[in-house]
Amino acid sequence: MDRYDVIVIGGGPAGLSAAISAYDEFRAKGVEKPSVLVLERDVRLGGILNQCIHNGFGLHTFKEELTGPEYALRYINMLRERNIEFMLQTMVMSITGDRRVTAMNRQRGMFEMECDSLVLSMGCRERARGALNIPGYRPAGIYSAGTAQRLVNMEGFMPGREVVILGSGDIGLIMARRMTLEGARVLAVAELMPYSGGLKRNIVQCLDDFGIPLLLSHTVVDIKGKERVEGLVIAEVDASLKPIPGTEKEYKCDTLLLSCGLLPENELSNGAGIEMNPVTNGPKVNESMETGTPGVYACGNVLHVHDLVDYVSEEAALAGRCAADHSMRLKEKAEAYDRDDDTAITVTTGNGVRYTVPVCIRPKFMDETVTIRFRVGNVYRNCFVDAYIGDERVLHRKKQVVSPGEMENVILKKEQLTGASGNVRIEICTE
Repeated sequence: MDRYDVIVIGGGPAGLSAAISAYDEFRAKGVEKPSVLVLERDVRLGGILNQCIHNGFGLHTFKEELTGPEYALRYINMLRERNIEFMLQTMVMSITGDRRVTAMNRQRGMFEMECDSLVLSMGCRERARGALNIPGYRPAGIYSAGTAQRLVNMEGFMPGREVVILGSGDIGLIMARRMTLEGARVLAVAELMPYSGGLKRNIVQCLDDFGIPLLLSHTVVDIKGKERVEGLVIAEVDASLKPIPGTEKEYKCDTLLLSCGLLPENELSNGAGIEMNPVTNGPKVNESMETGTPGVYACGNVLHVHDLVDYVSEEAALAGRCAADHSMRLKEKAEAYDRDDDTAITVTTGNGVRYTVPVCIRPKFMDETVTIRFRVGNVYRNCFVDAYIGDERVLHRKKQVVSPGEMENVILKKEQLTGASGNVRIEICTE
């Protein structure tokens, strides 16, 4: 059975960043030939970035504006420069808590591998129509926004000409602009919630700039047509998200794009018994991006859905570096990290905050600073982001607006946490 220092599952932006970071950490610590392997089920590396041909990527990482494929290529080139091994068209079938990976491809059939450290970076998938309970027939012309993006940008196929988009996630907003630029007419973007699920800049650049209406607190209540979509009925919803009778409006169209949320791809994680966060649907991790299973790390959209790929790369670099460190400690038979260390501080959520990543911090194993990322559950204006260590407030930051569509973060210093007891409480306060 082949054995590696680190195996990374997923060759998207998170997997590439983690593999490169792990390799560099090994070399920095004097390991001449670290064995790092990336497993990718697609025919090419890069993940979802390959179909994101719009610009706006890399402003934080490379200090310049790149398209998705350009951003991916930067990391692919770095991977190749280091001669890091990767396997394409390789499907991982299962993983175990003792870091054994079962995979399959055409060349080797079914095979098993072992590793000192395992990095999960499988990304996420779109929520399908079946999970949305939309009434009506199931005609042709209904696509997820990501599928439509791949068809238009990579296959050269237009899904339709008269389009309605349900859901205002970032992919849906971007596809509203993309379909318009390709000659389609986007009639409206309907959003069930009273706020958009996407970035403010995408609302401005993709909808406002093209005169596409955003219908907040609206949803599709009926789909017309049997063979092909012929029209949709959209109605306003009340505070309990139930359609309001008498507010229905019919739109004549041939295509419905669904942009109703992303779900971390964690079938492998669940199969291995990794402890999950019910809010994010991703693993619970500590300050090192390590899951509750020692030596197994998670990063990127498999951990929690991000809005900027730069943050994915930053998070994955930390996971890769810590995975390499875990491997070296195993080889040196060093004292294992004590996951039940009494210095570990639990990170909890306060008013308005839905979740945090990480969920616990061990000060003696963290860098000089730790970034806690979180999302809120509603739109709050003229509020404060507060961070507490026990009963002491250590951060009180004014924000004009925070919304569920944009990830927030606070940065705490090691000196603030060393010797602290009790919980860290992240709280959103509205005035």
